[in-house]
Amino acid sequence: MDRFGPRRMMTIGILMAGIALIGLGSISTLAMFYFFYLINALGYVFGGPLPNQVLLTRWFGRSRGKAMGFAYLGIGLGGASVPWISHALAQHFGWQTALRILGLLIIVIALPLALLVKEPPRMRATSVTVKSASTKAAFRESSFYLLTLGSMCSIAAVSGTQQNMKLFLSLDRHFTQRDSASVLSVVLAFSIAGRLLIGWLADRFSKKHIMLLTYALVAAGIPLLFLGTTPLTLWVSAAIFGIGLGGDYMIIPLMTAEIFGIEILGRLLGVILTASGIAEAAAPWFVGRLRDATGSYSVLVGIALLGGFAVLGLPEWKRAL
Repeated sequence: MDRFGPRRMMTIGILMAGIALIGLGSISTLAMFYFFYLINALGYVFGGPLPNQVLLTRWFGRSRGKAMGFAYLGIGLGGASVPWISHALAQHFGWQTALRILGLLIIVIALPLALLVKEPPRMRATSVTVKSASTKAAFRESSFYLLTLGSMCSIAAVSGTQQNMKLFLSLDRHFTQRDSASVLSVVLAFSIAGRLLIGWLADRFSKKHIMLLTYALVAAGIPLLFLGTTPLTLWVSAAIFGIGLGGDYMIIPLMTAEIFGIEILGRLLGVILTASGIAEAAAPWFVGRLRDATGSYSVLVGIALLGGFAVLGLPEWKRAL
């Protein structure tokens, strides 16, 4: 990314994502399913949060948190609206045509917007040699590993909670589908508000302290969610957890840029987000297995608190590498 530019990567990712959905709506063999699913995954890597985070971080300075918060509204609004759109398309045209339409919409709507975005101005000392030296220095810093560990733990706690929440509400609390949906809707609504709130706070206070606040909200919301016995208690818990969820993903690039600068941000985020993605994928399965063995989700609180302890060891300012 540091060589090709985040805007170019984002453009490639949008094309790959659109082509993947069009292909998935036209396949008839398992091999082609795997092929286009791989293209879809690569499209997410090229056009998803990583290049957008780098692009926003390089373009904005003092208002970086607010810019990141507004940009992350797109994830929340898209996550809320696309299931309804895809369901309506599938009902009217069938799932294959629905996938092809969604793929075309990605290309028609997102691609022109990506092409309108300008690459951020290059930094003065951005030669490959300087970047490589800075990257090696970053990998020798304990802060890099603490930040990676904190990110992995917090995202694992969030993912483990989200993916198991519906089962918990239906199997353990015996909630109806309607009541379960209302709790999940509260999480989504407050996660959208949390993006703006955490972004605004990150521009005004120490990003380390805001990261600790975000992880504390996640850690506090989890036991309240799983110990709540009434809908009102769960809604309040869902609001606390939702605010932490909204700030969880966006605070990572802000803190990475604060500590290591923006010149090698793409390379460092590539490693951090990959590690966090593995934790995000493994956590729901791990938590589910422990729930079946122990009948408890308490491990989620421990994972979230471990992330907070890792953040405590981070510096509060950018250091020269």
